[in-house]
Amino acid sequence: MPPIPPEHEVLVQRIKEVRAQAIEHTTIARRLGAERRDLMLALIGKGVSQADLARELGVSRQAVQKMLAG
Repeated sequence: MPPIPPEHEVLVQRIKEVRAQAIEHTTIARRLGAERRDLMLALIGKGVSQADLARELGVSRQAVQKMLAG
């Protein structure tokens, strides 16, 4: 396969930037998901039920269970 022509280098560079941003966002999302889970577990440890937590967050209890599992 021939190399990418120089006139396309701007597009290639943008692809690299977008890829790096996507990787960074994925890392941040994982960290925030872990923090969310820790906060939810702290509330559950203080006696808040999954149903009450779901109601407060505006999601289903099943969604809370998925957040806790993830």
